[in-house]
Amino acid sequence: MTLPAAPMTVVEEQVTPPPPGRSARLLDVALRIAGGFVSVVGGVLVALLGLLLSTVRVGGHLIGVSVLVTIGAAIAVSWFAYATVGRKWAVALPALPWFVLMAVAAVRTTEGDLLVAGDNWVGLGMITAGAMTFAVMAFRQILGPPQRRHDG
Repeated sequence: MTLPAAPMTVVEEQVTPPPPGRSARLLDVALRIAGGFVSVVGGVLVALLGLLLSTVRVGGHLIGVSVLVTIGAAIAVSWFAYATVGRKWAVALPALPWFVLMAVAAVRTTEGDLLVAGDNWVGLGMITAGAMTFAVMAFRQILGPPQRRHDG
């Protein structure tokens, strides 16, 4: 007669990975810098796309697609900045060029040109929604838990 064996747990030995070498650290820094650069370019593109779409009309009426596109793109580029740079302040990388371009677009040139007029509800809504979106994303990053590093 054979008795069944008692169940046993097997404990695997934890292997600690070696600390990253100098080349791995340099690659990490280079990728973070590249991610920051792409985030800045993304902020510029969000602003330009919003400005281009702020005059879209259907049947002679402004439709406001620019507001929705700006909110979605601002969320995406803010998330990308934080994910690639790995710092809570990274949301400022796309937000700053966006704010600068919105300020420039709201100022009349010497020729009298104006990209965002005061009588265009879509342009004003886009500026308000974009500013609020970047502010909320920054607020969430500040209050959120620190990002875990995945070294390995």
